[in-house]
Amino acid sequence: MPMATPRKLIAVIDDDASIRNALSRQMRAAGFRTLAFQCAEEFLSVAASCDAGLVISDIHLGTMSGLDLAVHPQVIELQLPVVLISGCNDPLISAKAQEVAAVFLQKPIPPGKLLEAVIDTLGSPLVEVDD
Repeated sequence: MPMATPRKLIAVIDDDASIRNALSRQMRAAGFRTLAFQCAEEFLSVAASCDAGLVISDIHLGTMSGLDLAVHPQVIELQLPVVLISGCNDPLISAKAQEVAAVFLQKPIPPGKLLEAVIDTLGSPLVEVDD
């Protein structure tokens, strides 16, 4: 029996459950695995062991922002690309996000844009297995 092809894991962080679920669903529909987190701290507590290949995070999260997460020493050490999203139109926040994130997307995100950004950054959902 053939083994299931391993799929890359994306950590989705948003304090709004409906957005978190929608983002997770969209990534799973594209063939990725997802783990969803309500806050950056929740993700950081498992970041080293969960094997995420990429993080999608809202900027405005509560205690620790997505901007802080993108430059967190643990995220940098794990070399995790971070896709930041925000509904805020503050040009200072946008400029900072473009500086620290692999990709910054403004809400509402046009259809297909998030997936395009993820694939450009992480590649195909399938883990390349060496034979």
